[in-house]
Amino acid sequence: MRIVSLTEDSIKDILSGLLKRNPGQYTGYEKTVNEIIENVRQNGDQAVFEYTRKFDKWNIDKDNIRVSESEIEEAYTSYDKNLIGVMERSAANITEYHKKQLQNSWIDTKEDGTILGQKVTPIETVGVYVPGGKAAYPSSTLMCIIPAVVAGVKRIIMLTPADAEGRVAPSTLVAARITGVKEIYKVGGAQAIAAMAHGTQSVPKVDKIVGPGNIFVALAKKAVFGYVSIDSVAGPSEILVLADESANPKYVAADLLSQAEHDELASAILVTSSRELAEKVSEYVDDFVKLLERKEIITKSLDNYGYILVAEDMDKAIEAANTIASEHVEIITKDPYGTMTRIKNAGAIFLGEYSSEPLGDYYAGPNHVLPTNGTAKFFSPLGVDAFIKKSSIICYSQKALRDACDDIMSFARSEGLTAHANSIGVRFDKGVM
Repeated sequence: MRIVSLTEDSIKDILSGLLKRNPGQYTGYEKTVNEIIENVRQNGDQAVFEYTRKFDKWNIDKDNIRVSESEIEEAYTSYDKNLIGVMERSAANITEYHKKQLQNSWIDTKEDGTILGQKVTPIETVGVYVPGGKAAYPSSTLMCIIPAVVAGVKRIIMLTPADAEGRVAPSTLVAARITGVKEIYKVGGAQAIAAMAHGTQSVPKVDKIVGPGNIFVALAKKAVFGYVSIDSVAGPSEILVLADESANPKYVAADLLSQAEHDELASAILVTSSRELAEKVSEYVDDFVKLLERKEIITKSLDNYGYILVAEDMDKAIEAANTIASEHVEIITKDPYGTMTRIKNAGAIFLGEYSSEPLGDYYAGPNHVLPTNGTAKFFSPLGVDAFIKKSSIICYSQKALRDACDDIMSFARSEGLTAHANSIGVRFDKGVM
């Protein structure tokens, strides 16, 4: 891996390069995506079937678009029982973690008769997109569905592409069965997002769409935002390891490569105050790459978006980590907890040398759907909050409103909204008539 001295200029150059991976930069695909969305909006199932036959190469129709219960059961009964056990334990951890995020409605009363509060309500219908093109990701199925279940969403549907025989990846169906979701449709790509956003004869319209996907899926989610809510427009995966001289270089190298293997746009960055560690990590990276299966992808990822940044001290290293605002931040320092208190921008934070990033991808419980491309500065991981909405509750007594009457009327008149003022004043003989 390339070793670069950490300076203001090097950080600017790196950030500029990383931002090029943002889905919003791929404007060349937007015309195609918008055409797909409009076609599905106008023609419903017919458009969905045409795109599926064209891109996924199987003969979809209204009778086979939905995964049958027998298909789900067949996948479950024939799947590796040990892996089912792993998924179930992972699901239990995810459920336990997300239950701690639950919020309650609340009411606050005052002696003058004022009642204020907040009503927390689950979103009615949620659509989950699960990729299934190059690979199946049952972990994403668990991560996207379980927080919605915990939040109390009544109807959860899942869309995922099928192969040329019209079959969905068994691992995806097993994961869905573990969560309890049975309404699954065999549609992928931008047409799947369009179908959930606008509804078709077969696919119901949802209120919110969540889940990762390729550039077409990401741009489609961006395009339908407003018709429905979305979780985020996710970019490629990324990791930043913040380490000092106490870190084990072999572990650091392995952790960097765990994200570089995702795809050629993935980013892997080490920020350290130790030149010696930087050089050892670089050596281990070279050795690991020779032995790993996805070495071509890893090599391209590291060539484009892999860096080892050597800082003057840990203060500068922490400042750089906050500036980059990575999806995953591992802290491998003498005092990881103390360092963690100074990290302001990160999707997920992993503390210590035995908290490797894949722990979060698969098993620990916190969600692995995280903000990317620096959006950790203002976005949070997917969680229960994504599947609820909040309504304000306002109730004033006659006395409470009378006491506030003049203030409200003055405020409204200052904005030129006399009907607003009249709505209050008319109750106390202060209106226009």
